Amino acid sequence: MMQPTRRTLAALPVARRAIGALCALCALGLAGPAAAQGFPERELSGVIMWGAGGATDVVARAITPFAEEALGKKIVLQNKAGGAGAISTNFVNQQPSDGYTLLYGAENPQLHGVMALGELDYSKFYPVNIIGRGMVVIVANKDKPWKTLKELIAETQANPGKIKMGSTGPGGLPHTVGSMIGTVTKMPVTAVPFEGEGPGLTALQGGHVDIMAVGLGAASEHIKAGRVKPLAVLSDKPHEGIAPVTQDLPAIGKYLPWGPFYGVFVKRDVPDAAKAKLVAAFKAAASNPKLVELMNGRSNVMMNISGAEADAFLKKWQSVTAWTLQEAGAAKKSPAELGIARP
Repeated sequence: MMQPTRRTLAALPVARRAIGALCALCALGLAGPAAAQGFPERELSGVIMWGAGGATDVVARAITPFAEEALGKKIVLQNKAGGAGAISTNFVNQQPSDGYTLLYGAENPQLHGVMALGELDYSKFYPVNIIGRGMVVIVANKDKPWKTLKELIAETQANPGKIKMGSTGPGGLPHTVGSMIGTVTKMPVTAVPFEGEGPGLTALQGGHVDIMAVGLGAASEHIKAGRVKPLAVLSDKPHEGIAPVTQDLPAIGKYLPWGPFYGVFVKRDVPDAAKAKLVAAFKAAASNPKLVELMNGRSNVMMNISGAEADAFLKKWQSVTAWTLQEAGAAKKSPAELGIARP
């Protein structure tokens, strides 16, 4: 039998360490799916894309208790506004792909590419649930003289730049609605940015801005209380006594129906077992009669879709809206350049 040499004896500890390291790596690879089977084992983090009081925040805080009940774990919510949703999107994308960090988002990331705000959109995330979509209303400070959108537009054209419009930044809902209007008529206003609909509506009531396009869900209580004045709803039909935008701008009907949407997302490469548990929990949460009543009461249309169905919806929404911005001359990059097909 061959006797071990000094060189082979010296190599044994190194070989053992290499084999040990390889076994450890294999164990880690097997632990990922196994750990996901027991998901969730601890509390989760929910990152809300916009500030407190806005429509995204309201929907996120409404659905979370029902999702917690289904998951059996707490979801700790935090608002992380800024960059028209880019800050929260990037933050969640930098977290581990374990399913413990949720993004409560709105539509904005679908426009980050054409607005040159970043490269991340929802194609990089998995849609756990698209909860619903909202209606949009154009509201004014209650002390302003305008009673219709037509009167507002006439004022902006007579005094270009004088009227201040609350905004949430490039690609945000007010900016997109303004771009839609801009494809059919001139409405020269001065945009004043805020970190979400909530701060914008507060500023509107204080007279710091004159008008703002917002989700009807965020504005409904202010409208009922007479704190802001509705001029038009972005629809071809009146809603709760508010005139449709097509009454004064018939040509904008080609973009309708259109509105913001609210969803829950995780990174695309989260383990399938964790995704499945999140999907089941949020599907149950979005089916809860109390949530449905709240959403309907805030003029939202329930969707409660996930996975491939949600991906198809997101792709279509991005196509319609990105090309609207392109036609209005508001896009920083052509949708064609980004591979976004025309609707």
